[in-house]
Amino acid sequence: MTNSNTATNLPRVRVAVIDDHPLFRAGTIQALKTTDGIEVVGEGATAVEALKIARDLSPDVMLLDLRLPGGGVEAITNINRDYPDVRIVVLTVSENEQDVTSVLQAGARGYILKGSSGLDVVRTVQAIAQGNSYVAPSLAAQLLIKGTQVKAVVKENHRDLTCREEEIFGLVSRGMSNKEIARSLNCTERTIKHHMTHIMQKLHVRNRVEAVLKSARLHS
Repeated sequence: MTNSNTATNLPRVRVAVIDDHPLFRAGTIQALKTTDGIEVVGEGATAVEALKIARDLSPDVMLLDLRLPGGGVEAITNINRDYPDVRIVVLTVSENEQDVTSVLQAGARGYILKGSSGLDVVRTVQAIAQGNSYVAPSLAAQLLIKGTQVKAVVKENHRDLTCREEEIFGLVSRGMSNKEIARSLNCTERTIKHHMTHIMQKLHVRNRVEAVLKSARLHS
């Protein structure tokens, strides 16, 4: 599968795939290898191999199965602690909300289901490599439902947010993008990004996914 939409002038994304199912791992690697701008630099089947690949090869992105021999969450925790430049995307069959929360708390940048298409996997890898976060839409929707009363939670637990920041955070928790929020509030997308930077700093989170998860946990 060649992705003609990949920008050829961007640096190549170096990817490792860690999964203990050989056929699935091979299929994922094939989808990545036939995509412009992505280079598969390593593969493995266990948590120990994941840590070794992170140490020896330092891939930009690591696709990692949650149910690895040796423990997927443990592997994420160790890699995030020792090799924080390796961005981890969990690729799994689990649709359990607690699993999503656990891996993001451990340091994963993304969570994608194994039923996703090869193109979805590629796009997720590209997004993560650019510093974004990603959670499979069906799971993100479940998490966002818990954030429907997020403004009350913010007022109670994060009094240092301004009224405007509370308003923006409420829209983020409904799943709106920066562009959609800017249109809704009649301002520029750059202004929303500026506010989001301050919101994430005040909530002590690294990205909007973690911010929503935090609000969901506070409201549960």
